[in-house]
Amino acid sequence: MDIFNTPIEYLKGVGPQRAEILKKETGVFTYKDLLYYYPFRHIDKTRFYKITEVDANSPYVQILVRLKSFEIIGEKQTKRLVARAVDDTGEIELVWFKGLKWMEKILRVNQLYILFAKPSFFNGKLQMAHPELEVFSKETQEKGNLSLQPVYSSTEKLKQFSLDSKGLQKLVANLLDVVANEIKEVLPDYVLEKYKLISNKEAISNIHFPVSAHLLNRAQATLKFQELFFIQLKLLKIKHLRTQKFKGNIFVNVGEKFNYFYENLLPFELTNAQKKVLKEIRWDSQRGAQMNRLVQGDVGSGKTVVALMSMLLAIDNGFQACLMAPTEILATQHYVSISSMLQDGLVRIALLTGSTKKKDRTRILEDLKNGNLDILVGTHALIEDTVVFKQLGLAVIDEQHRFGVEQRAKLWKKNPIPPHVLVMTATPIPRTLAMSLYGDLDISVINELPVGRKPIKTIHMYEAQRLRMFGFMKQEIAKGRQVYVVYPLIQESAKLDLKNLEDGIETLSREFPLPKYRISIVHGQLKPDEKEFEMQRFVKGETQIMVATTVIEVGVNVPNASVMIIENAERFGLSQLHQLRGRVGRGSEQSFCILMSKEKLSKEGKIRLETMVRTNDGFEISEVDLQLRGPGNIEGTQQSGVLDLKLADLAQDQNILIEARKTVQEIMGNDPELLKPEHMVLRSFFNKPSAAGITLDKIS
Repeated sequence: MDIFNTPIEYLKGVGPQRAEILKKETGVFTYKDLLYYYPFRHIDKTRFYKITEVDANSPYVQILVRLKSFEIIGEKQTKRLVARAVDDTGEIELVWFKGLKWMEKILRVNQLYILFAKPSFFNGKLQMAHPELEVFSKETQEKGNLSLQPVYSSTEKLKQFSLDSKGLQKLVANLLDVVANEIKEVLPDYVLEKYKLISNKEAISNIHFPVSAHLLNRAQATLKFQELFFIQLKLLKIKHLRTQKFKGNIFVNVGEKFNYFYENLLPFELTNAQKKVLKEIRWDSQRGAQMNRLVQGDVGSGKTVVALMSMLLAIDNGFQACLMAPTEILATQHYVSISSMLQDGLVRIALLTGSTKKKDRTRILEDLKNGNLDILVGTHALIEDTVVFKQLGLAVIDEQHRFGVEQRAKLWKKNPIPPHVLVMTATPIPRTLAMSLYGDLDISVINELPVGRKPIKTIHMYEAQRLRMFGFMKQEIAKGRQVYVVYPLIQESAKLDLKNLEDGIETLSREFPLPKYRISIVHGQLKPDEKEFEMQRFVKGETQIMVATTVIEVGVNVPNASVMIIENAERFGLSQLHQLRGRVGRGSEQSFCILMSKEKLSKEGKIRLETMVRTNDGFEISEVDLQLRGPGNIEGTQQSGVLDLKLADLAQDQNILIEARKTVQEIMGNDPELLKPEHMVLRSFFNKPSAAGITLDKIS
């Protein structure tokens, strides 16, 4: 049996009870799990400070002192043990508020002690409260106490079993004694040499117990490279499997329907970015391998037209196409948008959602199976077993991060040869995150706005400027425009936020009274038909103001709406603010986004709102979002299951990721099956199911 898979209870110092709590609190089940339970920081005990060198601004420091005196003073609540200690430069006061009897027993006057704590000043004296204390003995002198000590994450429950950071430190030390000589290399030698990385054994030893600060840095660099390298190896291996093993339908013709749409129905001239993406899709669909392409495009950049023209390409080659969206609102929006662009009944199109009536559903499913339907637009209703295509050639998935892997995989099985897959997202993804989440897909970017569109002007206003904001709304409504007013609705405090929404409606109703002004109200607690009724009033221009929660983040397209007001804007994430702003600016008129906030903002809140005012570039915004929130919190990345990073940080370690991906690309380009002797070590990564985890369902 592989020693690293040994259950953790067999490690010296663990046993059944501690093993149980380790499994529950830290996810440590085996020796290997504990080996990769890295410390989150190290305490610098590499030198002794003199008393006169430290002050209240010093971090945790280590000093060598002689104990001069100690006594217990005070009564009941104020009772404490106070000691005086000196070195050859001065004096420091030590104080304990707990464990007084124990400390009184162990302290010895004139004894040399090593102290470790954060210094502070109290009543004009330099002081350390509850310092770590160690007797300075001959053994310490020989062995030395100068090291970088690891600090491990612990919990209250772990501490009840003496598994605080020090307890965990002892277990890791025991483990390294057992397994250190079994730690094998995981990267080829030439990769280690090229990037001046240390061996895997050295890296793991020094991440836990660094010999020096220099070796700690090298260990971190090596292990970060490993993490990012193996994510890329997994993704690019999946990509290779797709292109080699999975055939794709070949779209030979650019036919009658595509050309008729392009020449007669296209609502605006394509931008160069849209043309480039269409060329890439055209090339993908001719090479006999399944296409898997991600199209990133900012809100309003014209992704839907690209998707429609790709679907027409499939139809011209005798195939059907589908478009799957995460919500009914968005699916309906796509259906309406595509139907209006097609006109003249150029193709046969239908909408299938959870709300589709039984009679209509039966007819749609029959037409689909018989080939009397060209395009089916819908929600996850499309992946139900009852939905059978005659010949599905292209599946378009909108905002794919909202679908689980299994859901997407079901679409593949709708055709003997898996359909080409075109994934669209209006959530711009930072380059490093795209490499790590979608590194197995080919990526296209639409980074131009359609001709005639003006960039949205964004303004930040405080509560004190509300009357000015109302005046601006009235000006725009007088020009015949419409306005969105959006409130946050956060699940944990839905009642509180709904109250905000209701208070807001009351204020707006007073400021914009009937019959001159009419208001639509939309929020998540309305029934679907009520929501649809209110939305349609706004779409038809029967109301001038739509007060809503974030349900309108996607799926509402009203070119006449020129103002987006976001209340409590500081409570939204950057990508959500950007999505909401994208609901306006869809016509040729100048549009505006007003971010309303309270006067006092956190540092992060300020950065977010300043970023929104400064730029309309979704990719720049996504980079700032990554820096602020980290990859785990950016929409969709947690459920992707790819980014289980222990050390690497995509915001800070972009250069390492780029080098890791470049190296993997070179390896896969020269030796895709990893057959060369120097790549044997990499092949073993895929021979372990737990490490590779590559099955059809995992190919997202």
